[in-house]
Amino acid sequence: MTGQAGNSNTTTTLSGNAYIKTESMEIQADDVELSGDNYRYIKATGNINGKNLKSKMDFTCDSLEYDRTTKIALLKGNVRLDDKDNDVKAEAQIIEYNQDTEVAILQVQIKLTQKDNVCSGSYAVYYKTTQLLELSGNAQVKQKDDVFRAQNITLDMNTQDITLGGNVKGKVTDTKEPEEEKTDAAAEETTEAAETEGAENAE
Repeated sequence: MTGQAGNSNTTTTLSGNAYIKTESMEIQADDVELSGDNYRYIKATGNINGKNLKSKMDFTCDSLEYDRTTKIALLKGNVRLDDKDNDVKAEAQIIEYNQDTEVAILQVQIKLTQKDNVCSGSYAVYYKTTQLLELSGNAQVKQKDDVFRAQNITLDMNTQDITLGGNVKGKVTDTKEPEEEKTDAAAEETTEAAETEGAENAE
């Protein structure tokens, strides 16, 4: 541990299996730096594992910045976020999470999974409280065999309703009885009817 104290700046650095716990956050990392008035700012780097104790969100990433006053955490590099309350798992290169509003902003190489949904895009906003996901930038949602693509997609994770906007494309699988079987059955009935009619005419 190294530190620097003064009227204008107070900094403490923890190196090697560093661990810190605040009123709402637990963080483990290779290095942690505390700075600002009353150690307002926390920076962590290297093999980061953390827990948001109030939101019940676990996370891993390469670097982290956390403001204890605004309650905003910025996670960067191979970020993985696990919302245990709602069984939602998110991956991205950058995730900004506001602990007060419980809103996460995801950017770059996004993948979010929930139930049968696999969601991807360039930018996303995840509302933990209302269980709403907004996707944009090559947005895509897969639900089992169904695929939905659009410029903007909104997914209600409670009802599983999807709203698509802009350049909509998709593939929906019909689980009903195949039309070919119905057609073959109808053809057989027609053939039988024709044979019966022909026999009556011959008599």
